Amino acid sequence: MGEVLLAVGTRKGLFLFRRRRPGAGRPGAWETAGAHFTDQAVYALAVDQRSGGTRLLVGGDSAHWGPSVFRSDDLGASWQEPGQPAVRFPDDTGTSLERLWQLAPGGAGEPDVVYAGTEPGALYRSADGGASFELVRSLWEHPHREQWVPGGGGLGLHTVLVDPRDERQVTVAVSTGGVYRTEDGGASWAPANRGVSAVFLPDAEPEFGQCVHKVARDAADPDRLYLQNHWGVFRSDDGGRQWAAIESGLPSTFGFPVLAHPHRADTAYLFPLNADYDRVPAGRRCRVYRTEDAGASWTALDAGLPEADHHGPVLRDALCTDGGDPAGIYFGNRNGELYASADDGDSWRQVAAHLPDVLCVRAAVL
Repeated sequence: MGEVLLAVGTRKGLFLFRRRRPGAGRPGAWETAGAHFTDQAVYALAVDQRSGGTRLLVGGDSAHWGPSVFRSDDLGASWQEPGQPAVRFPDDTGTSLERLWQLAPGGAGEPDVVYAGTEPGALYRSADGGASFELVRSLWEHPHREQWVPGGGGLGLHTVLVDPRDERQVTVAVSTGGVYRTEDGGASWAPANRGVSAVFLPDAEPEFGQCVHKVARDAADPDRLYLQNHWGVFRSDDGGRQWAAIESGLPSTFGFPVLAHPHRADTAYLFPLNADYDRVPAGRRCRVYRTEDAGASWTALDAGLPEADHHGPVLRDALCTDGGDPAGIYFGNRNGELYASADDGDSWRQVAAHLPDVLCVRAAVL
């Protein structure tokens, strides 16, 4: 438990960084193993430690070969790729896979289950650790699905949250379909968007069709969820059945990521942007915002971050935690900069610069 692994998916491959944790000897500098999959965009990453080891799952996107899932059980020293595409749409759907948006380990009681979210918006489930995936037909055949409309970045299922109390309860989010929940292991799905606004639609509070950018679950209360919408930041205290705005103290309500602290109740992080038509950091300042009272108030965290005008937006999966205590918090931006905090976000240091466009970031304590 003395090192941190930081995995960074970019427009031109995967970068892996490692360093000692504070308290485990002198931290020292971050070491990098160089780029993997340099000809592929990496939009989806997962670090799976449920079985005692550390498995890396990478969603690569080759312009020539298309999307694929790669696995490593030795921290990137070697990789396995299935002989046939791990994720593909069945022939009878008349649809082809455009991109992998999400790779997410299942519950602790199902160590071989991995979920994948795709574009077009669909959910897949693997029962063999990510070697092969099966389309979750019940969501694909939901009557709302054909009415989902692509947002500015496409029509992607980008969030998968498994309830830690019951693996049959899963929450997903689609841009622009909204939030959906199953309580019966995926046999049926129901929309969970009540209270989430969609100001760009004629009906500002529709049953579905919200442009949800990301959803995170509170560390202490599994029924408490935080949601970053296209316009608006929301909280639910009943697992997504009802949402309320939590925007006081934010410089903007537009942004992409939302992250819950891995241990502390009522604590979450955002990276606000100016607006959907001006997608740069709010006020052109590189700042992470944290709430410690479940969204009643927000505080800017910028110690160690650039002080001059800044233009690097952070995408929905490019803000993460390593799960440590204190928590390491990390983010990368579209300028190719990577930042780390070893103290819950109180202070920051730059890990790398001049990387390709950062698309997703994942971290774990080894």
